[in-house]
Amino acid sequence: MNRLQGKTAIVTGASTGIGAAIAKELAVEGANVALAARRLDKLNEVKNEITEIRNSKGKVMAFQADMSNKNDVNQLAEKVQGELGNVDIFVNNAGQMLTGTVRSGQVEEWEKMVDVNIKGVLYGIDAVLPSMLSRSTGHLINVASVSGLEVTKTSTVYSATKYAVRAISMGLEKELARTGVRITNISPGMVDTDLQGNGTWNDRKMLEAADIAKAVVYAVTQPDYVNVNEVTVRPV
Repeated sequence: MNRLQGKTAIVTGASTGIGAAIAKELAVEGANVALAARRLDKLNEVKNEITEIRNSKGKVMAFQADMSNKNDVNQLAEKVQGELGNVDIFVNNAGQMLTGTVRSGQVEEWEKMVDVNIKGVLYGIDAVLPSMLSRSTGHLINVASVSGLEVTKTSTVYSATKYAVRAISMGLEKELARTGVRITNISPGMVDTDLQGNGTWNDRKMLEAADIAKAVVYAVTQPDYVNVNEVTVRPV
């Protein structure tokens, strides 16, 4: 449908799962898409898949970046702007879901989740927001989780990081009012990805990664005066 023709999007964590699906949907809508993740080989596979999509009209490029490294994130934004133009859509999708509970004392796992899920989100926003503000346009997408709404006995630290993502989104809603820059927080339920398992959960069919991607496209294709702040997507 090419509703995003001429727009440029960065999708982090784009090498697999939800990130790859979001990148594909944005490309189908005509956007230029920059794929970012740590594994360049996987990114190139996604890039080739997008290139083969007939109705993908925009450009697609792959950039190796560790979202927990501020220099990597800044360089990513600079390279994309140089190659594809101003960043119109930034999708903060990169994340770590590890099993480190508080009582386990798995400090290294806590730190990984904090570094990617919280610091990485902030680094990404910081890298693209000044340009968006100067142009009075742009859209930030933060991919949180229903774990940011509910906590289980095995998700304490992960849930804490996703609560933080929602808090960042809620605060930016207010900071960015009347600036022309929009922000959307997407909270997926159980999605059938490598992270989660084999397609069923509590006898329910898991969501597909494409379901989350469609929610992103819905948010970013609204009229400029419409800001979809919060979307929660759960299995039936």
